[in-house]
Order: sequence, then C-alpha cells, then structure tokens
Amino acid sequence: MRRIRLAGLAVAFLAFTTVATAHPVPFTYLDVHVDGRILDVSLVAHVFDVGHDLKIEPADRLLDPQFLATMSPQIVALVAERLHLTTDGHPVPLNQWGTAEPLPDRQSVRVTARYELSSPPGLLAVRARMFPYDAAHQTFVNFYEGHTIASQAILDQARDNVDYFVGTRQGVLAVMRRFIPAGIHHILIGPDHVLFLVGLLLLGGSMRRLLLVVSAFTVAHSITLSLAALNILTPPARLIEPAIALSIVYVGADNLMVRGGRDVRTWIAFVFGFIHGFGFANVLREMDLPRRALGWSLFSFNVGVEIGQLFVVVVVASLLATLRSRSEALGRQLAVVGSVVVIIAGTFWFIERVFFPGGIS
Repeated sequence: MRRIRLAGLAVAFLAFTTVATAHPVPFTYLDVHVDGRILDVSLVAHVFDVGHDLKIEPADRLLDPQFLATMSPQIVALVAERLHLTTDGHPVPLNQWGTAEPLPDRQSVRVTARYELSSPPGLLAVRARMFPYDAAHQTFVNFYEGHTIASQAILDQARDNVDYFVGTRQGVLAVMRRFIPAGIHHILIGPDHVLFLVGLLLLGGSMRRLLLVVSAFTVAHSITLSLAALNILTPPARLIEPAIALSIVYVGADNLMVRGGRDVRTWIAFVFGFIHGFGFANVLREMDLPRRALGWSLFSFNVGVEIGQLFVVVVVASLLATLRSRSEALGRQLAVVGSVVVIIAGTFWFIERVFFPGGIS
C-alpha cells in the first residue's frame, strides 16, 4: 500500500512538473527611459504569452528570427493596444515601435520605441494590462533617468497603472499640480474637518485672531501628517476617527461654557490638530504617494489643505461678522445654536465610528 501511495505521489509530481513546464509563470518587463525630451520604451514579453494571444503553436517558433519577422506587425499591434503611456496628461502615440527581436536566453521577444517629446515631461503615467488571460500575470515596470533606475512598480489585475514623477523641476511642478488641489478638495469634502473649523469660528473675533487659530491647526496637523506619511507614527484609524469626532464635541462644548475669559481657541486648534493630521494621513496613503517626491507631495498637500481652510474661514467668518453687525443678540444666539449643532454632529460621528464602523444602513 505504501508503494502504491509513493507511486501515486510520483505520478502527481511528474504531472505537475509537466504542466508547469508547458505553462510557465512568465512576466512582462517594461523599461521606460527618460532623458530630457527623449523617451525610450522597451517591452520584453515571454513567448508563451505572445504565442497564446496570437494563437501560435508551438510558441517557441517566435524565437526563430525569420518567423518572428513575419509576426512582428501583429506583436507590435498587440503591445500598442494594451500599453498606454502619457506624459503630463497627454497620450504618447505608441506607433513607432521597431521590429520585434528574439531573446532566446530569456524565452522572450522584445520591442522598442523612441520618442522625442516637445518638452521635458514632469509626470509619466503607464497603464498596462498585457496578458489578461493569465490571472497571475505581472508586468514589472522600471523607470530610468539617464542610466540610473529611479523607480519600480508591479502591475497586475488588481493594479494596472502607475505614475512616475520625474526628478526635475517639471516633476516638482507636476507633484504640486496634483497634490495642492487634492488638499483643497479633501478639506472641502471633509465635513468633520470643516465642522471643527466652523466650531472654532462661531465665537467670532478679528480676522487676524481667526487666521492665527487656523494656522495653529495647520502647524499641528502638518507634523502628524508627516510622521504618519513617513511611517514613523501610524495610529490605527479605528482610534483616530472617533478621536476626531470627540474633538468636534469638545469645541462645541467649550463654546457653550466660555464666559468671557481668555480666548484659548488657538491652543484647542493646536492640540486637536495633531489628531486631525492622522486623519489627513489616512487619506494621503490612499493616493499612493510618490516615494521619490515624498517631501514635495507632503508640502503640496499641506498647502492645499491650508488654502481650503482659509477659504472656509473667509466665507464663514464673513457671514458671521455680517450677522453680528446687524444684531449682536442674533450673533450670540447663532453661536449657541451652532455650538449645539456641532456637539450633536460630533456625537453622532463618534457613535457611528465606534459602534458602526461600516456605516449605519
């Protein structure tokens, strides 16, 4: 019985080996070289994949230079259909591929292209799903500046695109164009952050005082945002999100309890800014920060957040000041009602984030 089992295992192993040999786990390799306005692209694909999609049997025939020459137009058309490259948002017309060449030692074929761009690029974006028939297929993307490899990425069925910011002045500008609007957008669509700011503004004050409050908030959240983005300090979202909600409750309660004493809103903004910074970091991580331009992306995102905050301050403070100029009593009533609304909203978010983290259906 033992010999029969061993024999069965041997047969299964040989069968698996045969299948693995007939169906290797190949990869596609894409190299993108940027040197000023010159862009060189090279793609290396395994003959098994190319043969499968072009229905060539056996696929090894593609290693024959003469046969490969006849199939080169079809290979180029296949690559051009599944590989998309843009520079600063402008598509690169991949219609200048050379003739496919065999790489017998790698069981692969290679096609290359060269482009002279109108200006040095700042952002290179690659989208590729080369061989979708194979769920495990991966495309290894290498970005070079000159002869030095600058960044690497892996594309598969879960992720079919990657952005690369060139390490030049154009690259820095591209980073700022992306992350400054992202910071503004995040503030304007983040009701918890906006409500925290509104709570700080309800009691009024000079524009200089209000800007100082917001600046304290910015300094604090910039510190924790940077710590979290650099993976130096990353508290879990399940703690940060309820804490942000509690900060909103505190601001509303403090407004109701204040009795003409010292204005400590700057310190409140500074202290709770640390917590909100971790909230910003959770959003920023989802944006796939460019590692080579991490400093500029953090700076740009913070600038965008500050612009968004200042917009909220100017609009809300102007409206409140207008109401107070017409009726001081109305201004006080609005501060009370607004503070109660802030407390209720913060309490709701706290309960939701602690007891219903998946959302209340």
